[in-house]
Amino acid sequence: MTRTPSTPLRIGIAGLGAIGFDVAKRLDAGIAGLALIGVAARDEAKATAKLAGLSQAPALLDFTSLADQADIVVESLPAATFRDIAVPVLERGKTLVAISSAALLESADLFDLARQYGGRIIVPSGAMMALDALAAMAEGEITAAKLISSKPPAGLRGAPYLVEQDINLEGLSAPLRVFSGNARAAAKAFPANVNVAATLSLAGIGPDRTLVEVWADPGIARNTHAIEIISDSALLSAKIENLPMVDNPRSSRITAMSIVSTLRRLTAPLRVGG
Repeated sequence: MTRTPSTPLRIGIAGLGAIGFDVAKRLDAGIAGLALIGVAARDEAKATAKLAGLSQAPALLDFTSLADQADIVVESLPAATFRDIAVPVLERGKTLVAISSAALLESADLFDLARQYGGRIIVPSGAMMALDALAAMAEGEITAAKLISSKPPAGLRGAPYLVEQDINLEGLSAPLRVFSGNARAAAKAFPANVNVAATLSLAGIGPDRTLVEVWADPGIARNTHAIEIISDSALLSAKIENLPMVDNPRSSRITAMSIVSTLRRLTAPLRVGG
């Protein structure tokens, strides 16, 4: 299919959980230059019920068919199934919008696959902030990067690291630091909770040099991330407090919005930042 200025980009969504369905609803409401043509989901019955509420329900496809039919595929899957969509999309020279940035840290071969077939991987800002400034700083020399993530206990419940370390957050009455290490280790410890750490590291000095602390804080209602970056061009200190999603407190509401913003800018006549 040859695109003309009047031909919308065909968007597919892999994963129809809280984030994926939010993106689907926003695309269904109408965004110039974009058309939601298909979704792939693990639970087809639930997906069918959700899609029935859209004004123009997209096709329910398997991963291979989605990669075949879409120009751009938004990935919103558990880390364990990330490659199931990433590989076919990139092998077809398509664009993957990947929200599971933590999974990318263990899939460096995908960058070579994208180069080989002319595909592209785009990581939205998600729940992170100031990535434009960080990317600019990375053109020079960054000497230190640190992220402190604090979440209500419910936002960390079920994380593999907490289970392995037998850390119980029930009845927590004061902030508790539950992890300290680098971004690579944080991504393994909290694959569904701290994609922000992976995203920050990919934009900056990499997962082995980016330091991360994770806190469970019963006194907050927002997923809070604070960064400190030192470079030869600037000192960056920033903080963002994100409201958690109602259906999935492990994720922030702004995450789906950042995906839609990323998609919108692909066809917009004006692009500011990024």
